[in-house]
Amino acid sequence: MSSKFPKLPDQVPARGSHLSRNFFKTLFLAQGWSFDGEFPNLPKAVAIISPHTSNIDAWHGFTALLGLGIKITVFGKHTLFNTPLKPLLQWIGVVPVNRSIQQGTTQQIIDFIHTQEQIWVGMAPEGTRKQAEAIRSGFYRIAVGAQIPIVMFSLDYKNKAIHCLGVFQPTGNYEQDLEQILNQYTGKFSPKNPDWLAKPLQNRIKNS
Repeated sequence: MSSKFPKLPDQVPARGSHLSRNFFKTLFLAQGWSFDGEFPNLPKAVAIISPHTSNIDAWHGFTALLGLGIKITVFGKHTLFNTPLKPLLQWIGVVPVNRSIQQGTTQQIIDFIHTQEQIWVGMAPEGTRKQAEAIRSGFYRIAVGAQIPIVMFSLDYKNKAIHCLGVFQPTGNYEQDLEQILNQYTGKFSPKNPDWLAKPLQNRIKNS
């Protein structure tokens, strides 16, 4: 069993108890997975993880997050909170947004970030587990609008690892910055389902 697993830095938003963190850390490591890279000590960030090609990605991601004890905020349709799923969504850390109002989803998220002293927003840039034609820009527009950095993570099924690839400070030039972000992923990931890998990542895959 690998013992590679970081401790959560003190400025990062936290959740869970010592008992729950130990339980999920043990569960994550027992599957033969590790968590590599230096975890940045930031109170606010947009956290992205790629590639997303399988439902099992969420399992590895959530067990790692719960093992770390990090509080990740995600955003979902406000109508979901009118269903029996509301308690579960609140426990996970989902915040409702109304996609029908003129203000727009991105601006609602930015405004919410500004109300928080600590918040990490979690997003999957591909937007789907099936082959995406492009990387969606929502994560970038949120980071620029809220003036917070992007923290990059990758899934590496070949080596059974989640890698923290570092921190990126967006400049406002999306095309230029996206190229630099994708460069950080080059050779540092391997997907569960290669056939579903997003096209922008296909020439950056880890060599066998």
